[in-house]
Amino acid sequence: MMQCTLKKCILILFLFFLPLILTAQEYTVGEGDVLDINVYENTDLSTTVRVSSNSTIRVPLLGELSIKDLTVSQVSAKIENLLADGYLVNPQVDVFIAEHRSKKATILGQVRNPGQFEVRGKITFLEFISKAGGLTEDAGSTATIKRINESGIDNDQIVIDLEKLIKKGDTSLNLTIQGNDSIYISKAKTYYVSGEVKKPDSYKYEHELTVIKAITMAGGFSKIAAKNKVRIIRIVNGNKTVYENVNMDEPIFPDDVLVVPESFF
Repeated sequence: MMQCTLKKCILILFLFFLPLILTAQEYTVGEGDVLDINVYENTDLSTTVRVSSNSTIRVPLLGELSIKDLTVSQVSAKIENLLADGYLVNPQVDVFIAEHRSKKATILGQVRNPGQFEVRGKITFLEFISKAGGLTEDAGSTATIKRINESGIDNDQIVIDLEKLIKKGDTSLNLTIQGNDSIYISKAKTYYVSGEVKKPDSYKYEHELTVIKAITMAGGFSKIAAKNKVRIIRIVNGNKTVYENVNMDEPIFPDDVLVVPESFF
């Protein structure tokens, strides 16, 4: 068995935990978070504080400090700089998140466990979907992110093309989720194939769908299908419209009903 010296073991553990340390340092502190503040060799200055509703904390010697929009590492650096200004020589301050309470985002729609989840550190859209148990089979092709600021006012609405992100790997769409975001995963649009096909059923709609692709998804024509008499039933302006003897490259739209009749010859 390979032996692990003390130095090697420490190095391996450091490399393993380094990403977690860096993520924690990049976490933006907010209202409700509980911080452990440790001042090296000055235990009387070490304290545990909860971030107030106006993003301030109270620190021994320094009093009330604003830490609005600061990361964990920036809070540490700010306290060090203030303590160095006439209080301590070369102070060393470590700040840790004892409790995450500040940021949550909501995800609804076609995910397995819809609800509200904490936003801890930097978390991407796909990672947040994973926290909600992943997409359901009925998930559509779009996700909408409503971005709300701290005062409750809508700042932006972002639409994400899930096909481009997941199937085509366009990572530019894998946005970072922010506190107060509200995410909605759409339900897939469907179309229907009936008559003389091997698997008549409803199917999940996809972009650039044609008659031949729809029939292929339904297992292909049956042996007695009238291939040249396929028709589409479509609702146009609230009225049912029937298109007879359609071409195989005719586009299919959501909610269309594709009918393959039986051949009598």
